[in-house]
Amino acid sequence: MAQVRCYAGSTYPERPESLEWEGTEKSVAEILHRWRTPETLGFRVRTIDGMTFDLIYDLRSDQWTVIPRMAPKPG
Repeated sequence: MAQVRCYAGSTYPERPESLEWEGTEKSVAEILHRWRTPETLGFRVRTIDGMTFDLIYDLRSDQWTVIPRMAPKPG
């Protein structure tokens, strides 16, 4: 199961703050895009090391899916 840590003010999940990827915790530097469907909440985020992920929260099952989108360019 994917691990995503979020800020939860008046609702959960309000804003993702970090995620676990390949055994490493990655802090979210920026939320690039947000979306909502009747069943999910989605966030496209950039981590402090430059990776981009889609974080999808399933409202029905209370579970996250983490999808890598792009790694930083070397050098």
